[in-house]
Amino acid sequence: MTEERPLDDTAASAPVPLSEVPEALREQWCTLLGGAELCLPQRELLARLREGRPLRVKIGCDPTAPDLHLGHAVPLMKLRQFQDFGHQVVFIIGDWTARIGDPSGKSETRPPLTAEEVEANAATYFEQVSRILNMDRTEVRHNSEWLGPMTSQEMVRLAACYTVARMLERDDFKRRFREGRPIRVHEFLYPLAQGYDSVAIEADVELGGTDQTFNLLVAREIQERHGMRPQVILTMPILVGLDGVQKMSKSLGNFVGISEPPREMFGKVMSISDELMPTYFELCLGLTPEEAAQIPRDIKAGKRHPRDTKAELARRIVALHHGEAAAQGAEEEFDRVFRERQTPDEVDQVMIEAPAEGIVLLDLLVQASLAESRGEAKRLVGQGGVSLNGDRAEDPKGRIPPGEYMVKVGKRRFRRVVIK
Repeated sequence: MTEERPLDDTAASAPVPLSEVPEALREQWCTLLGGAELCLPQRELLARLREGRPLRVKIGCDPTAPDLHLGHAVPLMKLRQFQDFGHQVVFIIGDWTARIGDPSGKSETRPPLTAEEVEANAATYFEQVSRILNMDRTEVRHNSEWLGPMTSQEMVRLAACYTVARMLERDDFKRRFREGRPIRVHEFLYPLAQGYDSVAIEADVELGGTDQTFNLLVAREIQERHGMRPQVILTMPILVGLDGVQKMSKSLGNFVGISEPPREMFGKVMSISDELMPTYFELCLGLTPEEAAQIPRDIKAGKRHPRDTKAELARRIVALHHGEAAAQGAEEEFDRVFRERQTPDEVDQVMIEAPAEGIVLLDLLVQASLAESRGEAKRLVGQGGVSLNGDRAEDPKGRIPPGEYMVKVGKRRFRRVVIK
């Protein structure tokens, strides 16, 4: 058994001077490392690229929710760059590991998913991933192929590859242990199982977000314990959500889904702060760090207008996931609705039964699915964010008589409500 090495091995993570990269590999080298947070070890990646063979480049995704968002798309964009240089992408659906739940960044044990939930979520991934990757050159695997048949003895052997002390070096485990929060034994299995995925598919490189760094490092050691050449890890920055504060997440509601309708996607991107634009240009569209950094400088010098630049960002993101025609249509509708204060072409209609005296506005908003509760509806009205047929609603408890109304909540949400 080999001696444990420190996880933050600075010698292994030392950058390779560009002068040492062969001229024939420099474009590929600069592209693949562009925008990446960490490549470890860089010299090992260069050595494998020098071999001139297609590398097996792995990413794993647990189907814990049915929809992917732009944050998930960041490493997928990097994978597409590997594909464009002729490398073999292996996309692993973590249908076995999803039953454990990745504890990364969590302050408590994640609730397990049922097999039915995992299967339903996984079914939606292929269409969404195909918006970015070339699926004809993508090997799709399920980790239940090799983890499912494992015997208890084989699982014990896998667990013997790592120590509890090393597991407790992980930030979230360390924090929970210090705070006296429970850590279930099965959570230790997650990074081990993810690491074994790299053994099963013989990964040369694995991609993930910076929150996956620990798991990717575990995979290197698991491969080595199985007599394999340990993979190179490449981590990508975490995309900040629409709130400009926390990472993009469906649970936080600050996300842009890659399968959302074009007009929703366009409108959400237009809502980000000007300060986030360079980050989105770089991580969502693949601009180099230098190109992205030039954008605020051009705005400050008057060479770009902030609003037009954000519209370009939104249009290009929509085009990437829905096509040019959809992007143009989304921009035209955005301009029509928000610049000219017109109503969208397509608005969902809701029928509501009410007594002769009408329905209380709070109840109307809840029944029309424009608010999740009467409390939220009251807050929206109080903020001046609700209008009926163009007139701002002032009284949250006021009764709306039978009739047909165009109800608008916030800047982008419309319903045609018929009260009978």
